Amino acid sequence: MKTGNVLLGIVAGAAAGLAAGVLFAPKRGADTRQQIADRSNDYINVSKNRLNDMVNSVSHSLDNLKSKTMGKKKHAQAEMNGDDKIIY
Repeated sequence: MKTGNVLLGIVAGAAAGLAAGVLFAPKRGADTRQQIADRSNDYINVSKNRLNDMVNSVSHSLDNLKSKTMGKKKHAQAEMNGDDKIIY
């Protein structure tokens, strides 16, 4: 089989598939593109919201950890200084 015949077959198959897709498409191209764009925007918004929630959760956890660490640091400093009263 020659390379030219194979390429011709591929091009003919692609053209037939394109024609069939255009003829049997349930919606207009503009409608389909709009639907794809809308769904893409929905997925992007959901992803952004989930990312923001995750960032807020991590930030909150880090703030709690920082607060606990600072309290333990003050406690250790007070013990080293011999202070009777520990302020948190």
